Amino acid sequence: MEIGKKLSGRYKIIGTVGGGGMANVYLAHDLILDRDVAVKVLRYDFREDKDIIRRFQREALSATELVHPNIVSVYDVGEEDNFQYIVMEYVKGTDLKKYIGNHFPIPYQKVIDIMEQILSAVADAHRNRIIHRDLKPQNVLIDETGLVKITDFGIAVALSETSITQTNSLLGSVHYLSPEQARGSMATKQSDIYALGIILYELLTGNVPFEGESAVSIALKHFQETVPSVKDFDGRIPQPLENVVLKATAKEASDRYQSAEEMATDIATALSPQRAGEPKFEPASMMEETKVLTPIPGDLLETESVEAEEVKEEDEQKPVKDQKKKSKKKKIILFSIIGVILLFVIGFFAIAMSGPKDVKIPDLTGLSEAEAKSELINAKLKVGDVTEEANPEVEEGQVIRSDPKTDRTVKENTKVNLFISTGKATEKFGNFVGEDFQVVKAKLTNLKYDVKTPIEVFSPSVPKGQIIEQSIEKGQEVVPSETQVVFTISKGEEGFIMPDMLNYGKKDVDDIASAQGLKVTYNSDYSDTVTAGLVMAQTPGAGETVFRNDSITVTLSKGPKEIPVVSVTKKITLEYLAKTINKPASTTDSSNQSANSSSSEESISSVSSITEPVANKFEVYIEDEENNFNTPVVTKSILATESIDLTFKIKEGGVARYKVVRDGETIINEEVRP
Repeated sequence: MEIGKKLSGRYKIIGTVGGGGMANVYLAHDLILDRDVAVKVLRYDFREDKDIIRRFQREALSATELVHPNIVSVYDVGEEDNFQYIVMEYVKGTDLKKYIGNHFPIPYQKVIDIMEQILSAVADAHRNRIIHRDLKPQNVLIDETGLVKITDFGIAVALSETSITQTNSLLGSVHYLSPEQARGSMATKQSDIYALGIILYELLTGNVPFEGESAVSIALKHFQETVPSVKDFDGRIPQPLENVVLKATAKEASDRYQSAEEMATDIATALSPQRAGEPKFEPASMMEETKVLTPIPGDLLETESVEAEEVKEEDEQKPVKDQKKKSKKKKIILFSIIGVILLFVIGFFAIAMSGPKDVKIPDLTGLSEAEAKSELINAKLKVGDVTEEANPEVEEGQVIRSDPKTDRTVKENTKVNLFISTGKATEKFGNFVGEDFQVVKAKLTNLKYDVKTPIEVFSPSVPKGQIIEQSIEKGQEVVPSETQVVFTISKGEEGFIMPDMLNYGKKDVDDIASAQGLKVTYNSDYSDTVTAGLVMAQTPGAGETVFRNDSITVTLSKGPKEIPVVSVTKKITLEYLAKTINKPASTTDSSNQSANSSSSEESISSVSSITEPVANKFEVYIEDEENNFNTPVVTKSILATESIDLTFKIKEGGVARYKVVRDGETIINEEVRP
């Protein structure tokens, strides 16, 4: 098939995945659901074979009934350009055959894990009356997470009904073929279990138990030879684990596990210390060694023994003379055995040719039980067991299928079992209380139940998402596709919305915590805005949801943080600004002048003015922790420049200021820091 081709306008072929006996597998992309899928296309050489096509379609449709995490899902079945195809889940990974080749030796616990997943899938198929018929590692896929998925459920039967001479098709399957299938008998659940035993053998040893040059020679070994001991390959394999192989591969189906569940239960404890010392498995019925040919008559064996003894005696007496006689007797014995074998083979085929004639099973689907029985009698077949089972597609009282199936070639007078529909299947509704709603919803939806939007309620004891009640009682008989179910689920414990506790007192906090069952951790810190003793911060914050037994943290204010005050002394200069004033003055010659004055003394009287300095008025202001600019700390008048010391009270990291005013004019305005 060409890359890029679109099947049904929906599945675009991307590449080739692999091929098998009857089909090729391609990787495609579903253009509608936007997902990768695997498309199995019937091989070109089968597309004109109507029987193969019909079986291919019918078996593919039956596989769509299987919904299990360990079974590859079948999404669609179709036909285009005379090509039959099946659309399946695409598993990104490898098949078990390649996995064994890449990872052998595989740890025993991993072997058991793989087998448990396979057995879970097979058990589900058997419960749905579907037998795989072609279980082998190539049909077991392992994805990148280790999830195991089985593919080709029910599809292999179409090829198995063709001739065993199709060596290329059958050679891969014959290594896992049960003895009854090798004899040409119909496959049963125990046939699948036998194949599972061979798969387990291969997981433990890395090889299949029987090899041969042809499919026929390998098939013969399955019912002629005992499966080799896995402990002969690896003596460390626990006996209970080997016993699982031995029981699953017993020659008689009755000695095998009667169900996949039984095998799964047994292998689950195979590594348990409690099973140490377990004896080697022996079949309940002592099986006789399978023989293809009729046993050689006893008298012939006795003759051979006597002759051999006689020859021996004569040889002892005449070791050289009678060698030819001894050889001649051996040839006579050998030809006698060959003659008996030829007579047996000729007789076998003569009986086979004269036996009952071959007839085909008629299509009984949709007939009433009486009509189906009449058809069987007319076809020279016998009516076998009649089993009733539910089927939504077939009306009550009509035939669903027959066993052997339609168009199967059988001998005259073969018993044919009929399966009669009882109509739509009912089942007992389970008890889902305590389970996760999403998991249950997915499970029931897959089973065609109509799961409605749940009712959500708070519950202090049931975890969020778990089911508390269900609208349908446990055990009630229902038809899944016609049933609506409403669950009541838990929203978890009802939470408490944290209030804004800013400026709450400690007692208020304790009261809230006690009422809601909260645990409080108190911290404290300084705050310039919140009064000491009141709440300044909380975690979780206001509006957040908390639950009983949750912890909260509350920070109480210690009030403003006190900052140390330091004294700083600064020397400043009060600079005098010279000013004068003219002032009138009176001068008189003193009569008391010295008598020794050299100048003539005379009395002079006059009126004149004099110049006098004017004092500067200084005011010094300080702004610190103790003072402000409203009141001066220093007030003085000076006639000359002088210095003074100022003392400032300043908080650590703070700043103070001072200013000097001279005669009403500010001449200094500066900051002072510690």
